[in-house]
Amino acid sequence: MALHWALEALCVLPLLNPQNPACANVTAMPITSATLDWLTRRWFFVASAFRNPEYKQGAQEIQTAFFYLDTHPKEDKLWVREYMTIGDRCIQNSTILSVQRENGTLSRMEGNKEHFAHLLLLRDPRSFMLAFFLEDEHKRGLSFYADTERASPEQLEEFRKAIQCVGLPTSEILYVDWKKNKCPLQQQEKTKGKEEP
Repeated sequence: MALHWALEALCVLPLLNPQNPACANVTAMPITSATLDWLTRRWFFVASAFRNPEYKQGAQEIQTAFFYLDTHPKEDKLWVREYMTIGDRCIQNSTILSVQRENGTLSRMEGNKEHFAHLLLLRDPRSFMLAFFLEDEHKRGLSFYADTERASPEQLEEFRKAIQCVGLPTSEILYVDWKKNKCPLQQQEKTKGKEEP
């Protein structure tokens, strides 16, 4: 569901002016096979900032979330197995994301609509962001993911700089609370593509 509400974005532009030094820590680029191999592991939802009220409400409901991404080498698809704590209960979801390699987006079909999010790679290879509605100052937002449940101070600082880069105040950031996690981390099945660190 963390990816569910996050992937409601209908259109995302490449990340802002690359000449802006505040944006130097964010790279939007085509998705390669190496990118997909790198994504194939367990990820933790760490934080988000959304102006879109629906997304903001969804983020407020999620106490914790982690997910596994798996890919098939001959298909531009990502299989998502997600485990979220909402209302003190562990909820599991599965979905498939399509990969648009050229424009660096991930998408999900819901009914007859395809919803997109732009994959943003950071300097730290143990984290990434998804960007939404960057063209709309009333709806724009970012969500941040890391390969451990507690991001490092350096990773969090990189996310805060990206939030400022897209014109959002850091006061709008919502963080998950891992003390409230109800989904067992060690009992979940590992991805087929990689061993956990």
